[in-house]
Amino acid sequence: MRITDLLKSDGIALNVAPDGKDAVIEQLIELHDACGNLEDRDAFKSGILAREEMGSTAIGNEIAIPHAKSAAVKAPALSAITVPNGVDYDAPDGNPCKLFFMIAATTDGDVHLEVLARLMQMLVDEKFVADLKAAKTPDEFMAIIDAKEDEKKAAEAAPAKKDGYQILAVTACPTGIAHTYMAAENLAKAAEEMGVTIKVETNGSGGAKNVLTAEEIANCDGIIIAADKSVETARFDGKPVISTAVSDGIHKPKELIQKVLDGKAPTFKADKADVAEAASGDGDSFGRKLYKHLMNGVSHMLPFVVAGGIFIAIAFLIDTIAGVKMDGNFGSGTPVSAWLKALGGEAFGIMLPILAGFIAMSIADRPGFLVGIIGGFLAKYGSTFQHITDPDGKFGLVPSGFLGALLAGFLAGWLMKMVMKLCDKLPNALEGIKPVLIYPLAGLGIVGVMMCAVNPVMGILNTGLSDGLLWLNEHNLGLLLGFILAAMMAIDMGGPFNKAAYVFGSVVGLSMANETGYMIMAAVMIGGMVPPIAIALSTTFFKNRWSESERKSGPVNYIMGLSFITEGAIPYAASYPLKVIPACMIGSGVAGFLSWLFKCTLMAPHGGIFVVATIGHAPFYLLSLVIGSIVACLILTILKGKNNA
Repeated sequence: MRITDLLKSDGIALNVAPDGKDAVIEQLIELHDACGNLEDRDAFKSGILAREEMGSTAIGNEIAIPHAKSAAVKAPALSAITVPNGVDYDAPDGNPCKLFFMIAATTDGDVHLEVLARLMQMLVDEKFVADLKAAKTPDEFMAIIDAKEDEKKAAEAAPAKKDGYQILAVTACPTGIAHTYMAAENLAKAAEEMGVTIKVETNGSGGAKNVLTAEEIANCDGIIIAADKSVETARFDGKPVISTAVSDGIHKPKELIQKVLDGKAPTFKADKADVAEAASGDGDSFGRKLYKHLMNGVSHMLPFVVAGGIFIAIAFLIDTIAGVKMDGNFGSGTPVSAWLKALGGEAFGIMLPILAGFIAMSIADRPGFLVGIIGGFLAKYGSTFQHITDPDGKFGLVPSGFLGALLAGFLAGWLMKMVMKLCDKLPNALEGIKPVLIYPLAGLGIVGVMMCAVNPVMGILNTGLSDGLLWLNEHNLGLLLGFILAAMMAIDMGGPFNKAAYVFGSVVGLSMANETGYMIMAAVMIGGMVPPIAIALSTTFFKNRWSESERKSGPVNYIMGLSFITEGAIPYAASYPLKVIPACMIGSGVAGFLSWLFKCTLMAPHGGIFVVATIGHAPFYLLSLVIGSIVACLILTILKGKNNA
């Protein structure tokens, strides 16, 4: 699709004089409406204004490109105006804007981003922009765009020189739209002026394009990374690399290129493990892709964990101050605490679907989001073919926890990607209904069958675990029981192991109403408190093991751990399961062993440190918690190793 396919002559107004930003928006929308591009003019305007509230769509150099995706748009389209006297549009360079394009996009697909990216590449050419501003008629305006697009396509179609490229570059910005492509275009333009061959990979909103090959990397003189977000760098091991901000790629392209040519770029040394991964093929290796998909889910889930956990902890604090009875309803004993706990619980309730949803979306783009979200909910509920949900608990469904959500996210994403490839063979006439009908229907059916087949296994596992715990109790193996119960709380943090241990403590233990029963509950709760505290300790005292974002989120886990909110550890366990889970299991097990050794008892099923009044031998219980947390922290720190990000 060409840019002029979306732009009609009636959608262009030249040499106009609007009296401000609002008037510009109004006129551009009016042009869309006049061309018949809109179903609902007011609804589309609301979308444009909502986008502007997020930040001005002015890109500098006297240009602005307001845009919105809306159900009020009939088909993707453009409108354009030129304003010789300029209008203040809150541009980043402070200059008034004189050239405006407005993109109207439908809600299915990312056509507006594709068009926006193409416009970015063309609008960095000052002569092209000047020609557009000087156009006398709409037809001349469109002819200038057509000619420039033909020129670009011819340049892109030109074969690479046999000797490869002297310079390679990667550009990326957080949104993957404007600056990514402006930097790429300016670097290419500067290289051409300097007589240097260059290839630029863009990490834009639609993924990496023009990806650098292993052969090109091996034969180049050096690489420029102009990026404000993480890009794959292990493939550049041993090559001269300049890493800088994307803005430098826009404003200092010749300086960057000259630095590489002069041999002033430092040699890049990548982590050996990352190099091994990258060597498996061009672009991201499978392992690296796996990690990025996982991080996409974890980063989106983290706010739900933190906010939900803090609200629940505040609810416990309020009930403690109010003197509420420390039983199964602790945390909901006053109207305010009940409201806070319910709100925090709702945040917790969707954190697993968020994790699975964004993992699947990272793999299969937007069609994967539905299957991931539903897969996460089915993992949360423990759904089976007989019962999708169990709000009253009468069916005994067993959640598969965050491990089930991880499985749902990855498998659902990969299966959805297969469906999308199969759908590529469908007639073009069905292209429009794929994202709104075919993908959702196929995805929902696939993830439903998949998770309902997996979850019953968790129920069988849960029954076996419960029977095993009863056997230990009946044979007076208390110290071993304390260790195992506490360790189980740290395995899957909401899955069958955790659930079996918690139900055994809160139902079997408390119903015994004797010292042994209360010792069981004490071991269960201490096991659930250790993982968040261990992570908080490690991120506080061993900062070189963690990334900046992980260090910032770590201290919140002190509060969650002390409040018996094990879920605070889930983002870290999801990110590094083979390191976090074993460490926390051992630390929790040690804490549970010591709690039983000191004959610590607990008569409340929840609340953590806030129910200390119900804890027997409380000083020894706190000592057990400290020792177990330190043990888990040290093991985790050793297993984690230094962070190389």
